[in-house]
Amino acid sequence: MADQLRLRVITPSRLVVDEEVDEVTAPGALGEFGVLPNHIAFLTLLEPGEMSYKQGASKHFLAVSGGYAEVLDNVMTVLAPAAEFASEIDTGRARQAKDDAEKRIGELNYEDKDFNSTEAALRWANARLEVAGKEVRR
Repeated sequence: MADQLRLRVITPSRLVVDEEVDEVTAPGALGEFGVLPNHIAFLTLLEPGEMSYKQGASKHFLAVSGGYAEVLDNVMTVLAPAAEFASEIDTGRARQAKDDAEKRIGELNYEDKDFNSTEAALRWANARLEVAGKEVRR
């Protein structure tokens, strides 16, 4: 039995994480889920939100904008449009994005073609703000 799980978080612009970890928690489309070593194989959609992983006594936090997660043979691969560690998040930009999205959503209704993309932008901004204040915990 493996004692660790390989976590890879990949965006179109960079490899964000490629580490051996003890545990991963991610925001799935059907709710938050956890992955431990020797987890059953699966594929799921991700929602914008907080993702975390543990390495020994340390816990690391990322904001992910959505995407996909695959678990197979003790490797969890996350393909996301964007992902940022808490220390990388510009809270001023995230707050401005949230304000802009909230204002825009107030002007739209469910039938508008921009509603879904605006709602996704709001969820991404909220995820970034939620994660921004979190440091690596030891």
